[in-house]
Amino acid sequence: MSEERSSVRAVTSAAVLQPSFEDLGRPLAQVTFCVVDLETTGSTGEDTITEIGAVKVRGGEVLGEFQTLVNPNTHIPALVAVLTGITNAMVAGAPRLASVLPSFLEFASGCVLVAHNAGFDTGFLKRACEIHGYPWPAPDVLDTVALARQVLLRDEVPNVKLATLAAHFRATTTPNHRALADARATVDVLHGLLERVGNLGCATLEDLLEFTRRVSPERRAKRGFAKGVPSAPGVYQFVADLAGPDGRSRRQVLYVGKSRNLRRRVASYFTAAETRPRIDEMVRISTGVETTVCRTPLEADVLELRLIAAHSPRYNRRSKFPERQVWLKLTREAYPRLSIVKTVADDDALYFGPFRRRASAEAAMLALYDAFPIRQCTTRLSSRRASSSCALGEMGRCCAPCELAVTPEQYAELTERVRGCLTSDVSPLVRRAEPRLRQLVSAERFEDAAVLTERLEGFSRAALRHHRLASLAGCAQIVAARRTDPGWEIHVIRHGRLAAAALARPGEVPQQVARDAVTVAEWVAPPPGPAPAAIIEETERIADWLEQPGVRLIEVQGDWCWPLRIGPAASVQIRIGA
Repeated sequence: MSEERSSVRAVTSAAVLQPSFEDLGRPLAQVTFCVVDLETTGSTGEDTITEIGAVKVRGGEVLGEFQTLVNPNTHIPALVAVLTGITNAMVAGAPRLASVLPSFLEFASGCVLVAHNAGFDTGFLKRACEIHGYPWPAPDVLDTVALARQVLLRDEVPNVKLATLAAHFRATTTPNHRALADARATVDVLHGLLERVGNLGCATLEDLLEFTRRVSPERRAKRGFAKGVPSAPGVYQFVADLAGPDGRSRRQVLYVGKSRNLRRRVASYFTAAETRPRIDEMVRISTGVETTVCRTPLEADVLELRLIAAHSPRYNRRSKFPERQVWLKLTREAYPRLSIVKTVADDDALYFGPFRRRASAEAAMLALYDAFPIRQCTTRLSSRRASSSCALGEMGRCCAPCELAVTPEQYAELTERVRGCLTSDVSPLVRRAEPRLRQLVSAERFEDAAVLTERLEGFSRAALRHHRLASLAGCAQIVAARRTDPGWEIHVIRHGRLAAAALARPGEVPQQVARDAVTVAEWVAPPPGPAPAAIIEETERIADWLEQPGVRLIEVQGDWCWPLRIGPAASVQIRIGA
C-alpha cells in the first residue's frame, strides 16, 4: 500500500490527557432529570396505574411537579388500598390513563427519566404507550437503586429501599407510597448520590449511567484514550509497554480493530457496551491507543489484516495466523501424485487451494481418490523398472504404476483428467462418484453416502475459492472504482494485493484521482503459481469489494475470470431414484 497514506496517530494516557465535558459527555449540572413514581393496582392489566407523581429538576433546582390520580377502571384490592391510601372512591372521578398519558409525556419530554427501581415504572409507562397508541420516547433512564448499589457500601446502609436511602440522606420528604411524595424523596436521594459520585470524578451524564452498569473504575479512568481520536474511518491499535524476556520494557500491540468512526468505536471500549472479559483485561493493561485514518473501508480492512499478521496481538482471535493455509499439490514426476503442502513453490507443479484447515485438504484429496485411481504412495517410481505393489493396487483402488500395469502415457491421461477437475471443470469428478453413491444408498449405508456427498460439496467450494483467488493473483493490475456517499472509492490491485487506495470527493475528477493512485501505488512482484501476492484473507476481501454492485473497472491487465463449470452451482446434481 502506498506510503502516502494519510494517518493520524494518537497515543494518550489517562494520566496525561483528561476528558473534557465538551469531548466526552453532557455536564450533570446542565441535565434535566424527571424523577417519576407510579402507584398501581398491583395487577398487569391494560390500565393498572392509579397515580402518577413526577418532579423535574436541573442543577439542584426544582423546575416543576406533576401529580394526578388515575382511574384504572378496575377494583383496587384492599391490601393495595391500605398500603397506598388510594381507595376506589378516590379514583372514581379521576381521569383515565388515555387522557393523562399525553400530559405526562409532554412534562417529561427531553428529560432523563429517574426512578427508584426504574424497571418497574418504565415498564408500566412503555406498556401504557403501546396500549394507547403513543410512541415511547426512549429517554435515558437512571435507576437510583442500581446507582446506590454502586456508590454506597454495605456498612453504610443495610439495603437500598427508598425509605432506607431517604433516611440516610436526610430527605425532606418521607416516602409513604404516594406517587408525588415518593418522587420528592427520590429527588433528595438522587442529589445525595450525585454528590457522592462527584467526589469519584463523575461529572457527566454518560459517567453517571456507566456507574449503574458495573463498569470497572480502571476502564472508566481510561476514557481519555478517546480524546483526539478522529471521527473518521480507519484502524485502531491498543498498545502497552510490557516487559520483554530480557526484562526491558517494549511497546506491544495488544489488539487491532477497524471502524467507520474511530472516535465512537474507541470510546465504546470504556463503557458497559463492551462486555467481553478478555477485552476488559486488555483495556486494563493498555497504556494508549494508536489510530490510522484510511481513505476507504477496504483500505481499513486490509490494513487491519496486515497489522494483525505483523504483530499477532494476544487479544485478537481471528486472522492471527495467515500462514496456516495449506495447498493440494499435483507433483511433476514420472507418475504424478497428490500431496498436501504449506506453501506454493515456483516448481511448475499444479497447486490447488488454499484450504483453511488440513482436514479440508485431505477431504478434497479423498474425493479425487474416490474418482480417479491415481497412486497414493510417496515412493519415487521409475517408468522402466517395476517395484512391489501395495494393498491399494491389489484392491483395485490404484492403477499400480509401480508394477508397470499402465504405461506412462496411460497414467498421463489419467493425470490430465485429475488436472482438468482442478483447473476447469468439477463435473467429471461428481459424475464418477454417482455410481458409488447409488450403491451406498441402495445398501442403506446412508452415513457413508453422506460422507461422500460432503467431500464432493467441499471440493466444489474449494474449487470456487481457488479460481476466485487465482484469477486476481494472475492480474498484473486492476483499477476499479465505486461510488459512495463520500465520493468515488478507487483501488489499485496488483496480483491480488491492494497497492493503493484513493477517494475522489465531490468536485474532483475520478479519472485523474485514479491516475494519481496508480502513480504512487506499491510495486508488487508476480507471485508463484496461483497464490496471490498478499494474505489470502486480504485477497478475499478485495474480491468481495470487486463483486459488489456498482463497481466499475477502469483498467484490467490480465484475465479476471474463472471457469464456468466450477463451484457448487456448477456441480452435477445426482438423483437417486427407483
